[in-house]
Amino acid sequence: MALIELQDVSKLYGFGDATTLALDEVNLIIEKGEFVAVMGPSGSGKSTLMHVIGLLDRPSHGLYKFNDRKVAKLRPNQAAKMRRDTIGFIFQSFNLLPRLTALENVALPLAYKGVSLGKRLKQASNMLDRVGIQSREYFLPGQLSGGQAQCAAIARALVNEPKLIIADEPTGNLDSAASRLVMELLSEVHKTGNTVLFVTHNPELTRYATRVVYMHDGAIVHDEKKALGQVADTARKSLYRVPMTTEEDDLAGVSALMKALPSKPAVRSKRKPKSRKAPAKRKTARGKNR
Repeated sequence: MALIELQDVSKLYGFGDATTLALDEVNLIIEKGEFVAVMGPSGSGKSTLMHVIGLLDRPSHGLYKFNDRKVAKLRPNQAAKMRRDTIGFIFQSFNLLPRLTALENVALPLAYKGVSLGKRLKQASNMLDRVGIQSREYFLPGQLSGGQAQCAAIARALVNEPKLIIADEPTGNLDSAASRLVMELLSEVHKTGNTVLFVTHNPELTRYATRVVYMHDGAIVHDEKKALGQVADTARKSLYRVPMTTEEDDLAGVSALMKALPSKPAVRSKRKPKSRKAPAKRKTARGKNR
């Protein structure tokens, strides 16, 4: 059953000559349990698509159905309630409140839901344990590493047990080791039955996805299903522009390069002339030098 269904969805910003077309008649269906990566150059409409799907923005035209319910024209309070109960967000900049501990940040969505203090702190602690940073639950965001802060953001997104996780460049501010940790966590979340939708510029991260959607100028230009653990073909070719090569190709290239280099003339070793010793001075009978 489809969790997300977009039919001819468009999003316009501005008026008159200043109108910008951010989404251009997008059609997209995402089934429950999919792990979908969204790729494309800057300005292609990826973030706008995430905002519309996450009910942070309304489409200008078209039909949007979430879990078989029409949600494109929900009133603001209805959209806010649906976001709170069914969607978890993970942002590139973490968006943790700096004066609250990691535990309090994770418990915050439960406070908006009306859960009692003791119960929400216990649930938040269990969620931090699930993402591996329970020992840091009383640390402020400024005392956490980038990877730990993103783990706390993931715990906050999961604490309400949402049906959909939306991650907008979740590894954009992280090094390679922290990025791998975050993506492994999202992979574990996906294995428990959650639907995950994430934006990335890194073709390597498509290894975690079961499907890759490519955007350009506000439209979806390609939709590719793939096996877990493999880099998507279109991501490798169209974004990196690096052809697939074999070891034989590499060796042939090195051989051609060596032939192209000019050969240097052999350098003759210069021998230093032997130093001649001055003839010894003869002594006279009186012992004076002559």
